[in-house]
Amino acid sequence: MKMGLLKEFKEFALKGNVMDMAVGVLIGGAFSGIVTALTTDFINPLIASFGGAEVAGLIKLPWVDYTGLDLEAKTALSLNYGDFITSVINFIILAFILFMLIKGMNKLTSIGKKKEEEAPAAPPEPSDEAKLLAEIKEILASK
Repeated sequence: MKMGLLKEFKEFALKGNVMDMAVGVLIGGAFSGIVTALTTDFINPLIASFGGAEVAGLIKLPWVDYTGLDLEAKTALSLNYGDFITSVINFIILAFILFMLIKGMNKLTSIGKKKEEEAPAAPPEPSDEAKLLAEIKEILASK
């Protein structure tokens, strides 16, 4: 039973789809870091430059005493709407890029399908019986 389970797992793990998915997850994780850096280092400062808006803002809770706390402790005890806005921007960028990738892949796939459809398939070769009947028809027609 153990060998059968191990063999079945090996077949599952080595299928092309699983390996492709694993590569996609790794690339997606790396790409997520790039998008986060883009948002944090470029988009947030641009937003903050308009009207002095602070993207990394936080809302202090009225029941918490913030006196004597450093910035890290204040951030931990506050509602950090700036981090939420940054995460939403990251999501929108990633979703848009994923949409464009899927749209491009669908377009490439449809182009390949159109080329296959345009090339007419060769008619199947007649069977031996059909060839024999055609010969008999020719013989009868010549008489």
